[in-house]
Amino acid sequence: MKLRTLTAAGMAAALLALAGCGGGSDDASSGPVDLRMTIWSANAKHTALFDQIAAAYKKDHPDVGKITFESIPFDSYTTALTTQIGGGNVPDLAWILESTAPDFVSSGALAPIDKDPDLLPSTTATWEQGGQLYAYPFSTSPLGVFVNTDLVAAAGRKTPAQEIASGNWTWDEAVATGAAVQARTGKGGIVVGDFDYKGWDALNSIWSAWGARPWSEDGKTCGFDQPAMVDAMTYIHKMVFTDKAMPGPGVTKDFFAGDSSMVITQISRAALLDKAKFKWDLVPLPKGPAGPYAVVGQAGIGVLKRGKHVDAAKAFLAYFTNQENSAKLAQFFPPARKSQLNTATLAKANPLLKPAQLQSVVIDGVERGDIKTSHTGYAELQQTVRAALDPLWKPDADVKAVLSGVCSKINPLLSK
Repeated sequence: MKLRTLTAAGMAAALLALAGCGGGSDDASSGPVDLRMTIWSANAKHTALFDQIAAAYKKDHPDVGKITFESIPFDSYTTALTTQIGGGNVPDLAWILESTAPDFVSSGALAPIDKDPDLLPSTTATWEQGGQLYAYPFSTSPLGVFVNTDLVAAAGRKTPAQEIASGNWTWDEAVATGAAVQARTGKGGIVVGDFDYKGWDALNSIWSAWGARPWSEDGKTCGFDQPAMVDAMTYIHKMVFTDKAMPGPGVTKDFFAGDSSMVITQISRAALLDKAKFKWDLVPLPKGPAGPYAVVGQAGIGVLKRGKHVDAAKAFLAYFTNQENSAKLAQFFPPARKSQLNTATLAKANPLLKPAQLQSVVIDGVERGDIKTSHTGYAELQQTVRAALDPLWKPDADVKAVLSGVCSKINPLLSK
């Protein structure tokens, strides 16, 4: 708890302190330089591919020694990274969540990098300031719905693909299916990846269907008490406590183990279905009151200005994300390159997914989707909202009153 509080209050200060110092330098006279990049994945397939790319790079760059990918758990990633920065143990490169992009970019903690003209403009906006790019949009991954079609059939419901074909793939249909699966099979209904009643911002995969936002586009006005958000959160509350279409607090249902009918997550999780013992599908998010929509999770890779080897880190980042390596990485991390956002490229990297799935979820999602919520001072906002939302996760909660309470808590933070 101490570490979380320190990060929420001190993240901006740590980044500004980092930016205020002079830039790092490469000292070729001391021999090959070692590079370290912090990442939040410990997936063996991810790290094996990263190591493969790094090994190929080192063959042609004798000035580079070790390239280390330091895995930090997702839940504590930003906390650990800012603690490293504040303590002077600055990595050369780092993955950065889209939610904390404004802090990293606006603080000046990142070194500017070259902007590849092949990148889609919509994917770089989060990482730009003053016309300069400060992080490469490494993974631009729309959220989709993985479906256990065996469970859907066992519950006597049409599959989402059938609903899509008839134009009826809506949140009402999705909830009816999730509720039927829970009632008839005892398995879970709809699981929202990375939510667990703490990661509230994962619910943007649902509330965006109502056109709701946690705060205004300029970040100055709370949106939790606005009609669209109240309607969306009322709907979610009913999903959990009335319809029983979504596992409740304290209940874990692992879709990839066959324990739920649907999960909202990104295509990188498809690898977990390689040996699935059930039939499955991948479909776009259901339509909501605001119509069709898409939500995109994004990560950037930045070069820390106070890293020891800034120039070497920039050179490796350019190689790591070039066209050839971007195509390899596309099996886990959808590319932001215009030339690679097509079914032919994505199908080579994602053999488990069909071209139609890649088109409807990934390509269409990247082209029309909204990047997930972000704000300066996000760590403190995130914790404040989570605490203020705790009373919502009870059967008799007054949704409107709880959401008004959220605004009361975060308005002072938004006005900073």
